[in-house]
Amino acid sequence: MSESMRGTRLGATSYEVDNGLSAPRQLTTYVCPEAHHTTLPFAAEADEIPDTWQCACGLMGTRWGHKLQEQPEGRYVRTHWDMLLERRTIAELEELMKERLALLRGSQKKSA
Repeated sequence: MSESMRGTRLGATSYEVDNGLSAPRQLTTYVCPEAHHTTLPFAAEADEIPDTWQCACGLMGTRWGHKLQEQPEGRYVRTHWDMLLERRTIAELEELMKERLALLRGSQKKSA
């Protein structure tokens, strides 16, 4: 085998026979809000074809003649502020802020 491969550019040329047959395809067109059309081939037996596709302009295009399915609302993500308000009231937070500011101002006077 090494003698038959001598002098060839490995990886540059395919030795597979291509008979020109490809899997059956279906063309799907997506349209973005800027009215750009993008047509993509998908396998005819594809189980799922995406309802949206990002256009070259950066906006999300939807399938031509296809209604979007309603996406279920995601879980509400609590922020640090939400969790803080579960533990303390605004009045308590204002009192803590006054105490901390007094400590900071006192330490600045000592170092100056």
